[in-house]
Amino acid sequence: MRGVERDRDDAAEQGTVVTPSAEFPPLGAEERAALGRLGARWHGPRRADDLPVDPTLGRRDHHPRPTRFGRLTPIDLFTVAQPDELVATGPAHLPGDRSGRVLGRLRRTLVGPPLASSSVLYERMRKLVALPVLSSDLLSSVAYGPEAMLAVLVLAGGTALGLALPLAALLVVLMIAVGLSYRQTIPAYPHGAGSYLVAGDNLGRTPGLAAAAGLMLDYVLTVSVSVAAGVHAVTSALPGLTRWTVPFGVLVIVVLLAGNLRGVRTAGNIFVLPTYAFVVVVLAVLAVGYAKAAGRGFTPVPPPAVPAAEGLGLLLVLRAFSSGAVSMTGIEAVSNAVPAFRPTEWRNARTTLGWMVAMLVTLFAGLVGLIHLDGLAPRADETVLSQLGRVTFPTGPWYPILQATTALILLLAANTAFNDFPRLLFFMARDGHAPRRFLHMGDRLAFSNGLVALALAAGVVFVAFGGHTERLIPLYAVGVFLAFTLSQTGMVVHWRRRRGRGWRRRLALNAVGATLSGLVLLTAAVAKFTEGAWVVVVAVPLLVLLFRRIHRHYSSLHRALALHPPPPHAPPGPAGSAEGEELPQQVRHLVVVPVARLNRASLRALAYAASLGRPTLAVHIAPEEAEADRFREQWRAWGDHLRLETIVSPYRSVIGPLAHYLEALHTARPELTLTVIVPEVVLRRRRHRLLHSRAEQRLRAALRPLPGVVVTSVPVHVSH
Repeated sequence: MRGVERDRDDAAEQGTVVTPSAEFPPLGAEERAALGRLGARWHGPRRADDLPVDPTLGRRDHHPRPTRFGRLTPIDLFTVAQPDELVATGPAHLPGDRSGRVLGRLRRTLVGPPLASSSVLYERMRKLVALPVLSSDLLSSVAYGPEAMLAVLVLAGGTALGLALPLAALLVVLMIAVGLSYRQTIPAYPHGAGSYLVAGDNLGRTPGLAAAAGLMLDYVLTVSVSVAAGVHAVTSALPGLTRWTVPFGVLVIVVLLAGNLRGVRTAGNIFVLPTYAFVVVVLAVLAVGYAKAAGRGFTPVPPPAVPAAEGLGLLLVLRAFSSGAVSMTGIEAVSNAVPAFRPTEWRNARTTLGWMVAMLVTLFAGLVGLIHLDGLAPRADETVLSQLGRVTFPTGPWYPILQATTALILLLAANTAFNDFPRLLFFMARDGHAPRRFLHMGDRLAFSNGLVALALAAGVVFVAFGGHTERLIPLYAVGVFLAFTLSQTGMVVHWRRRRGRGWRRRLALNAVGATLSGLVLLTAAVAKFTEGAWVVVVAVPLLVLLFRRIHRHYSSLHRALALHPPPPHAPPGPAGSAEGEELPQQVRHLVVVPVARLNRASLRALAYAASLGRPTLAVHIAPEEAEADRFREQWRAWGDHLRLETIVSPYRSVIGPLAHYLEALHTARPELTLTVIVPEVVLRRRRHRLLHSRAEQRLRAALRPLPGVVVTSVPVHVSH
């Protein structure tokens, strides 16, 4: 994590790492100095330009020539960019890997051809594309947020539904306050204003990790809830499909994954039309519905008589309020995805967020008011929005259009999570709190590993809860409002420390957002604790602990691998441990060649070992004395060119005695580097591997944990 005193230039530098180069961070100043000191003490072979092969592959005078199959020869996969640098002309499959080529073609069909790293500057979104991509989660929540609130109120009977209007008014105030808070967070963190970064920079590492844990749970639940609500919208119109809820939902998650693996711009183009169509259709419902209500003088239709299952109390009202607050999930999406916008990134992001909040308030308040005027109540067999559509459009094609667009945006609303979850993992991996594989950009410049992780987690949650929206909603609000609260509290600290122009007004606005978000957080955690919110309450600290353990591992790894040269005037003698060598003059070799039988493979390995010009020892494991005598006789017939040590293993084990013998050698001389050269037969056909013991792989696995042991193989290729 960056320190709390990081200035704007540091923030800009941090934001520029959202490129494929982020996997390869540069050395710090101390390590660069150490590298220079080590280089000055290097007494090994110097750079030689008279190599036995031209490293440029003769590209300066070479013209591409295809093979008879129409493919470029291996030499044509590279072009010269500048001295000592080649550029690969395209992604290459592994040599001789036929199955890899087949899988590569299938992958190209699903996700498209790979993009060059330089295209990352163009894989960004303009505002009209970013709005539907990043707001699909936020806007789609109006399809189930009002219903979630009403579903709690109706437990106290039909008369309690009248409380929906004041609760909706409070929620609108909350939406505006949080929206304005994030609008000023974006320019303060113009290269990524996610809750993880803001809370971590201003409140410390643990609050930042807690915000990240809350957001991660929110993103997983966003996918699960959105898909579940979308499937419910489909089954409301087509009840016969209800029994296919779970398979249909899993299929949708797979389709979303495939679409996002194709890249930001492609995914944006896919999801533009459904979002805008949903907004237009819902606005049409509101216009026609309020026009009908005006015709009867805005007199509300009495709601149906519903018997009370619970008493109307403060706890039930708080539960209803926190359930309605799920309509705000996704409001932080823009601040997390600032680097995905076209320049000027923060300005375009802030404008997009303003549009999103305005649309959310309009749709949410309009739907709650119209539901109240039409006297609708939640039903188990049909969504409230579907009922509203039937009342507003009793005839004509508008009701099917409403259901179709609702189902589409709900199913595609998970795209917001697919956009932000991998980016959050990227920032966490950059700081060492998540596996570094999440730094990797895939073929289409998308964070493929993060996308796959999200799809798997959401699929498991969706299947575990049977695709029921009402079972998932109680888990939903705690994580996201934890992130809201920590982010806005972090901004309060930010303004107090920076004290720039207008800082008091900005601080007050973020303080209001933090306070309201904190109240919703406490309400949701307490009111819905027994309904499932306890899962999130328990999961957040466990995730924080996991993130800290990952960071501890990477910190230990960095300390172990960091460059720490000896003092400038230290003697260049051997190091105390074979793994402490950083200079050629410190390395002391012993080459060990395990030999099972004298054949072409073992003789080639022995020849290779002897060519290195280092002390070489051959080792043979025999199951009994008689076989050991026979092998020594064959060794003398060969000429006894190298020292042979024979080990009798009366229990017929080979790998174990050899590994223990090498460990004993290293214990006797810990400054030695044992280079184990293993002869390996490479078979052309995979099915033939079943006919061999694969002892080379087992030996390599057994020796890998031993310190000071280097394992290499000398392959002999079998052509049939």
